[in-house]
Amino acid sequence: MQTPHDPTGHSDAYRRPSARATAETRVKGSRFFAEVIPVRDPAGAGAGLDGVRRRWHDATHHCSAWRLGPAGSPFRFDDDGEPSGSAGLPILRQIEAAALFDALVVVTRWFGGTKLGTGGLVRAYGDAAREALMAVPVEECILRVRFVVDYAFEDTSPALHCLTRFDIERGELHYDERTRLEAAVRSSQADAFEKAWVEALRGRGGIRRVTADGTTA
Repeated sequence: MQTPHDPTGHSDAYRRPSARATAETRVKGSRFFAEVIPVRDPAGAGAGLDGVRRRWHDATHHCSAWRLGPAGSPFRFDDDGEPSGSAGLPILRQIEAAALFDALVVVTRWFGGTKLGTGGLVRAYGDAAREALMAVPVEECILRVRFVVDYAFEDTSPALHCLTRFDIERGELHYDERTRLEAAVRSSQADAFEKAWVEALRGRGGIRRVTADGTTA
C-alpha cells in the first residue's frame, strides 16, 4: 500500500460522494466490479474494504484506492497482488479525475483465465473505477472554522452587520448579560472575520476559536 503526493491545492469547498455507486465491466473473460463508498477517515476506509472482501470472498483480487478531503489528507492505493502500479494507482487517478474526496473505490476482479498484461490491467481497473464514479451522487462540503462571539446589547447593530458580511452558519443565540453566538465561518474567511469583528466592535466584542476537541482558544 502506497501514498502518492497530493496534487491538489487547498480549498475550503470540496466534493464527496453522498451515497454508494457500483459498475461492472468485463475484459477477456475477467469480471471487474467497482464500488464507490463514502468514507470519512482511514478506519472507515478500512472497514469499507473489509466489507467488500467479506461479501465477495470468492474473488481473485480486491484492488482499491481512497483519499480523504481536502488537500493534505491521506491518500492510499493497494494493488492487492496485481503487478505493482497496475490496479490501485489507476483507481486513484480516476478518483482524482472525478475531483472527489472522502471516497473509497474498490474494484473486485474475478480472473477469467486470460492474462491482460500490465497495460491491460491499468485500463481495466481504471475503466471500471471511472464507470462507478460517473454513477455516484455527489455533494459539496464546506470547511468551516467555528467561533464563539459575544457582544453587549448596545453593539447589536455593528455585530449583526459584521456577521452579514461573511459566509457563516449561525448556531444558537444565548442571551444573558451579553449576547453569545456560535458562528461557523468558511475557513478561507476565518482570519478576515476575526479581524473584522474586532474592528467593527472596537475591541468590545469577544471572539474565540473553537478547536477540534470542542474547546476554545
